[in-house]
Amino acid sequence: MHKWTATVAAVSALAISLYNFAELQRQPSVDMTLPHLIRLEWKDNEVHFYVQPTVATRFKTESVEVIRDARLHLAPTGSISSSKRPAFYWEESDVWAYNLTSGSIDPTWSNDPAPFIVSQDKPQQPAFKFSASNWIYQAGRYEASLELLRSADHTPLIKRFCLIISDAAINELKNPQPPDQTIRFFRNDLPKFTSSGSSPGCYRLWDTG
Repeated sequence: MHKWTATVAAVSALAISLYNFAELQRQPSVDMTLPHLIRLEWKDNEVHFYVQPTVATRFKTESVEVIRDARLHLAPTGSISSSKRPAFYWEESDVWAYNLTSGSIDPTWSNDPAPFIVSQDKPQQPAFKFSASNWIYQAGRYEASLELLRSADHTPLIKRFCLIISDAAINELKNPQPPDQTIRFFRNDLPKFTSSGSSPGCYRLWDTG
């Protein structure tokens, strides 16, 4: 009985060790979560879209994932579905800091658009700046997606969301007050919208005043 017990324990320990080793060596399951806040700006005849997702692995692993590119897609829908679609490109990654002089939160360059690594002990929160030239938004609803291209032939990470730009938002973006504070905030968790039945999960202008 003692020998059988010892054998079973040894086999169980080996099985657990092999399972743990396989789990450590498996390709990481990477997940992307969008923030509750995004930023939109119209400046120098360009539209800038700022978004900072969280990218992390969901399982313990010694492998790493390389995110080699990021893409933003924005498509007008409904009454504006026939209008021109923007061609966004990843211009840079930024950091955000409070400006004591103007009282605004301003972006500054942090990194060029380049691949970055995601691992178990190193989740990432890249602050993407996407830009589109020769395009201006209209009031209406937009279906959007943020796409992260991974290394090798792995399926891209895609998160879909919606954006509603109201007439008030258009006015603030085109005629910012004060004039040097050109960035406007949009949120998807405002109680007055999440409790309504009209596109409750969409990002909408956040009235910070």
